[in-house]
Amino acid sequence: MASPNATFMELVTTTFRKHKTTLTDNVTKNNALLAKLKKKGMITTTSGGLSIAIPLEYAENSTYQRYSGFDVLNTQQSDVMTAAEFQWRQIALNVVASGRELRINSGPERIINLAKARLKNAMHTFNNNFSSDIYSSGALANQIGGLQALVADAGTGTVGGIDSSTWTFWKNTVQSAAAPLQGGGAIAPGPTTMESLMLPLYMALVRGNDQPDLIVSSNEYFAFYEQSQTSIKRYTNDTTADGGFVSLKYKGCDVIFDGNSGIPAAHMYFLNTDYIGIEVHRDANLTINDEVPPYNQDAVVIPILWMGNMTVSNRALQGVLKA
Repeated sequence: MASPNATFMELVTTTFRKHKTTLTDNVTKNNALLAKLKKKGMITTTSGGLSIAIPLEYAENSTYQRYSGFDVLNTQQSDVMTAAEFQWRQIALNVVASGRELRINSGPERIINLAKARLKNAMHTFNNNFSSDIYSSGALANQIGGLQALVADAGTGTVGGIDSSTWTFWKNTVQSAAAPLQGGGAIAPGPTTMESLMLPLYMALVRGNDQPDLIVSSNEYFAFYEQSQTSIKRYTNDTTADGGFVSLKYKGCDVIFDGNSGIPAAHMYFLNTDYIGIEVHRDANLTINDEVPPYNQDAVVIPILWMGNMTVSNRALQGVLKA
């Protein structure tokens, strides 16, 4: 007869494999930004490498030339490409049970319930913490760099190994209520002023067909925008709303409040999600490993591993509205 440890391991493994898609869905449904990235195919896997390299265009081809007849053409090489480099970050969860628990729950139904309960707890833990991480500045040890780093309040910083104080093409756009882009004095955010802050930022982020497609807001700024639309509210009825997110529209963008997912207070992020993504290692994409019995404990530990980072390939087309 199989030992309780082996049975527990088998149950956790099979249950996890069965519910892995559900786990991913639970994470995205818990966070509007993740849901949008998933829908656009911007959560991708890769096979390895020392780091995550994202190719960038940072300059135009300098040989563009208007000419006539026998004019000498410019054939000099143009240096137009570089790469942003993001370091791998790792997350581990462990499904743990003591030998005592396993033996007490050794009956078929009891051990199934124990495995499901432990796995459900691991799923909730990942949801809550990862949702917070994608809005983070990456300040905690081994934390991914979230929006507070990629779309920084100051618009500057070193992101992906590129110092934006040296390479100004790599700054994100900032709309500060204290010092508005449009000039003039400070504007106190509120229902009557919210659009006056949003419009200059939106216009600064439009480049031909490139424009923001998602505005993710803290609760209070979303409330100000909704209150400003009292007579003309336009709730979306697409898959975003079906996924559990109440959203409005602003010039074609979904405007979604995400205040319970880690977004800082008094913030609105204007995002072009063509240039923001999450890169995950294919061998550590919420992957369950073999059990590891502690050498000095009567227990079983089953690790679940994730490895990747959040990336950006164009900061100039991302913006933040802050107090």
